Amino acid sequence: MSKSWVVLGVDIGGTTTKFGFVDMYGKCYNETSLPTRADEPAEFLVERLHQAAESQWDALDEEFQLVGIGIGAPNANFYKGTVENPPNLKWGVVNIVDLLRKFYDEEIPIKLTNDANAAALGEMQFGAAQGMKDFIVITLGTGLGSGIVVNGEMVYGHDGFAGEIGHTVAIRNGRACGCGRKGCLETYASASGIRRTVMELLAEKTEPSEMRSISFSEMNGKVIADAAKKGDPIAWEAFQKTGKTLGLALSDAINYTSPEAIIMIGGLAQAGDLLFKPTKEAMDANTLNIFKGKVKLLPSGLKNGNIAILGAAALIWHEILISE
Repeated sequence: MSKSWVVLGVDIGGTTTKFGFVDMYGKCYNETSLPTRADEPAEFLVERLHQAAESQWDALDEEFQLVGIGIGAPNANFYKGTVENPPNLKWGVVNIVDLLRKFYDEEIPIKLTNDANAAALGEMQFGAAQGMKDFIVITLGTGLGSGIVVNGEMVYGHDGFAGEIGHTVAIRNGRACGCGRKGCLETYASASGIRRTVMELLAEKTEPSEMRSISFSEMNGKVIADAAKKGDPIAWEAFQKTGKTLGLALSDAINYTSPEAIIMIGGLAQAGDLLFKPTKEAMDANTLNIFKGKVKLLPSGLKNGNIAILGAAALIWHEILISE
């Protein structure tokens, strides 16, 4: 009996690294995690990852065959296999593919991309973008990431770093961004961005709000969303402002690639209509006439399993399936 093919999908985060074995239908086996230990060299993580993956592999039935390893990581370069100066990892520039290659035979392909690109591939392979060739995925976490697919292929650009919608300027001379520029979209449309919006509204307005009793360090997207759903005026307005800024930026993004859909995922997207409604209204109001009514705004279609692991695994599955 032939063995079922699976891909090892790995998501490297600043705090936790997650992995699991994913089949071509998006079913994830033996999903688990380990601490990334951001202060340690990348070599230590790769060694621990290999050991943990081997342990989970041994626990699987013998009916499976490993056909590749896909990795999603911050500041990852698809062309080079490198992670370059990631914001929450003290690594500098390190070639993750080369480090992992030491443990696997040459016939096992190992591919690396940034986490937002991995998410886009996951949506195309297993989620809301199945059957689509042109779409954009927006990841709304601490920052704003994006993966752009055109004619069925991920857009990487000449250097491997294309697709940084989060660092397009939303407000000229606006908020300071961690990248060193001012007014970047992610400083407004992200979990950290909406938190800054709440603090500004609290300073500008006098109406009662439960946000006034929450410290900046304790405030996050879920806390703000929960308050907005209960009718808190400051929290609700923060989502309105966030959606308006994001929708306007997306209306510009549409002009470049004419996507069939824009898919929003991540923690802040879990707020549902609180964010989707004002975003869609602003996007539709500002979209160029020739594109009006043509672009869907969708939530993730990945309902089961870890989105990041599925996305990383899709990096391999995409290449396997298009080569058949």
